[in-house]
Amino acid sequence: MRPVGRSGPALAATLTIATTGGLLAVSGAPASAASSCASPVYKRQFYANTTFSGTPKKTDCDAAVSENWGTKAPASGLPKDNFGVRWTVTRDFGSGGPFALPVTAQDGIRVYLDGTRKVDLWKNVSSTVKKTVNLTIPSGKHTLRVDYANWTGAANVSFAYTPRATATVDKVKPFTPSGTSVSYDTAGGNAKLTWAKNKEMDLAGYRIFRRLKGSTTWTKPATTTATSYTDTTVPATGDTYYYEVRAYDKAGNESAGSADQAVTTVDRTALAAPAGLIATSMSSGLQLDWNGVTGAVSYRLYRATSENGVYTRVGSTDGLSYLDTSAVESVTYYYRVTVLDAAGNESARSVAAVGEREDLTPPPAVTGLTVTPTEYGFELEWDKNPATDLGRYTVYWGELLGDEGEEQVCSGTLTTYLPADTTSYSYTTRPDGDRVCFFVDAIDTSWNSSFKWTRTAEAVAATELDTTPSVPTPEGSPLHLEATSAEGDEGNRLTWSGLGAGEEGSAEPAQGFRIYRWNPATAAYEKIHETSAGAFEYVDTGAKRGTTSYYWVTGVRADGTETLPAGDWAVTEPAR
Repeated sequence: MRPVGRSGPALAATLTIATTGGLLAVSGAPASAASSCASPVYKRQFYANTTFSGTPKKTDCDAAVSENWGTKAPASGLPKDNFGVRWTVTRDFGSGGPFALPVTAQDGIRVYLDGTRKVDLWKNVSSTVKKTVNLTIPSGKHTLRVDYANWTGAANVSFAYTPRATATVDKVKPFTPSGTSVSYDTAGGNAKLTWAKNKEMDLAGYRIFRRLKGSTTWTKPATTTATSYTDTTVPATGDTYYYEVRAYDKAGNESAGSADQAVTTVDRTALAAPAGLIATSMSSGLQLDWNGVTGAVSYRLYRATSENGVYTRVGSTDGLSYLDTSAVESVTYYYRVTVLDAAGNESARSVAAVGEREDLTPPPAVTGLTVTPTEYGFELEWDKNPATDLGRYTVYWGELLGDEGEEQVCSGTLTTYLPADTTSYSYTTRPDGDRVCFFVDAIDTSWNSSFKWTRTAEAVAATELDTTPSVPTPEGSPLHLEATSAEGDEGNRLTWSGLGAGEEGSAEPAQGFRIYRWNPATAAYEKIHETSAGAFEYVDTGAKRGTTSYYWVTGVRADGTETLPAGDWAVTEPAR
């Protein structure tokens, strides 16, 4: 074959790293290429002898010491008998502690810790041998070396180093976590801690502790196996909190706490809602009062028309009371109050307080009153009052005080209450020519009276018609007459007493009675009915409505003569 000189074509070697069953194989490279392997991977060296002399025939990386070659050669280029394999690893054991070193081999195996032999099963055997050695590995970095020799026959080997993680055996605390740092997210209100990973093989995880500045009490918000933790539960109160991280192992041993890491939180914690809210009706509105809250900067008032309705803000104050002048009279309102702290945090709303502004506004005065004299008294009419909460009208009748021709005052007496939908009233009285006065008052549903608030009213004076009969009723009648006005169409009721049979102290009983009614047209009392002896009642269904009827009743003697009359009158309203 012609050699290739410097000017010949270049040859490129292909390097491929593959991982199979924990074995890191190097292809296309010299056997000694794997001079180091990343811990905790072993560097493995193959020798064509059992004394580990000379240059290894092959070097690679192995994740674990666990092989069963049987009667075959362990690698290409090595014999199937009389070969040696050496595994070496240097790693950090953290705080160290008790370990178990279990081994199995056919044929020989030796294990060294930092050059000191800990396991020695070095002889040619015909079957697999086993042994476990317990020892304490100090803290820090240490080197383990496993030498295996196969002289003849089948070849297999395994080795491990395992922490003895039981509380009765392991009393070694993990190292304190290092590299701790904390950052605070003001937007989310979260504190994030990070730290370096501990080296202990029996590490179970980390415990995060938190305490408030000024306090000696630590709380444990979380446990994790990671090397970072985000505390979403740190109170957003504007206070400073300290964090530390402690490592713990599978035996329950816990390290000391890491150096304290401080964060100052944003203040997003509101004060407690105010208590004691009450609503009181005042002349100018509804006044709200409540108990103060320590740390308060100001308060806000909210109002709704139902307890669980939509509340809208009506005002704010830095005091402990507020006057809601916008509250409408006679409307029920529900109020809630909140408190704001120096950071602007608003508390929850208080328990609702209900209030209703007392209606202290009277209706307008009644206007348009007219008073018309009638045969039954007076007919009153007035304008409808515009008050939306009108409850009723009251009618006052009175006498005029003061000299005629000068300013006079109507001294009125309440006569009747009328419904709010009424704008007229028939005042019945015997018209005998007196001069009287009237006024009408408006009262709302809260009993506010226009007249009582203002002490003024539109009074109207009027003179009665004079329907008095021109023939007077003589005195000295042995009878007594009482006339009662009809309420419907039943007629005026007349009842009398005297001259009845068996009446104590009466004269000779009458043989009958005669009833007379005044007729203005003829200016005379005209007989309308005659009764037999013993009668005491008569109903005049023929009486005209809307007028005043005047009556006489006389007793008829045995000789046919009549006694002096007894008189009375009855006023009936017109039919409606």
